[in-house]
Amino acid sequence: QVQLVESGGGLVQPGGSLRLSCAASGIIFSNSAMGWYRQPPGKQREWVATIASGGSTNYAGSVKDRFTISRDNAKNTVYLQMNSLRPEDTAVYYCNAYGRRLAWLLPDNYWGQGTQVTVSS
Repeated sequence: QVQLVESGGGLVQPGGSLRLSCAASGIIFSNSAMGWYRQPPGKQREWVATIASGGSTNYAGSVKDRFTISRDNAKNTVYLQMNSLRPEDTAVYYCNAYGRRLAWLLPDNYWGQGTQVTVSS
């Protein structure tokens, strides 16, 4: 069973920082692509950032140069460092994994439960 457990969300003032963590289990983490998505209130879920198994990263234009995605394969954990936060960054943030539970299985998409980030003064 694959589990993705997010943590680190909360309330922060505009201009502040937060670091989200996502601890993964039940998946071959080192070979998985990991990502962060978010769902603002009343809107659809949107992609934020991805880090490939080899470490290459991609970001949505709205967060580029403010957010940094990273991974620690020894801890099976992916992080999202969020700086210069804006009210429009308010959303539920979801961790995503695309990988295999077992080496001989096809890869699949897995999601965490989400963590709330609220940017407000």
